[in-house]
Amino acid sequence: MISEKLLKELNGQITAELWASNLYLSMSYYMEHQGYSGFAQWLKVQSEEEREHAYDFANYILSRGCEVKIDKIDVVPQGWGTPLELFEHVYQHECHISKLINKLMTSAKEEKDYATESFLWKYVIEQREEEENTSGVVDKLKKADKGGLLFIDAQLGRRED
Repeated sequence: MISEKLLKELNGQITAELWASNLYLSMSYYMEHQGYSGFAQWLKVQSEEEREHAYDFANYILSRGCEVKIDKIDVVPQGWGTPLELFEHVYQHECHISKLINKLMTSAKEEKDYATESFLWKYVIEQREEEENTSGVVDKLKKADKGGLLFIDAQLGRRED
């Protein structure tokens, strides 16, 4: 059984993942409107991935015999500026999610909940990858001229999962 404290935090992560899904979907539509269909595609796939994370957390909670409670999903910001500014926000958000996952891992360790700790390891690893990937996009955008920007847009548009 998951402790009440840890269960509350896990349910909170579901809400955070759903908010992130909405954030990336909003960013996707913004980029599409700006004429960057590749960035939009990348962000739409990212949105779907965050929603899948929420489902995974919910299924984990249910598998442990506990109740899933989804809290209110707050509105997401609008208007992101340039692709560089937008992806700087993406990177910052992924760093924030990493902190949330690390906090969950710390709680699982403190509670000696080894099952939850084991479940969380894939997210610790994933967040390291997300930070690396998004910081890489930011670095490329910082170096890009207009032609380079369109090339990066086309490259990111190839993302399917």
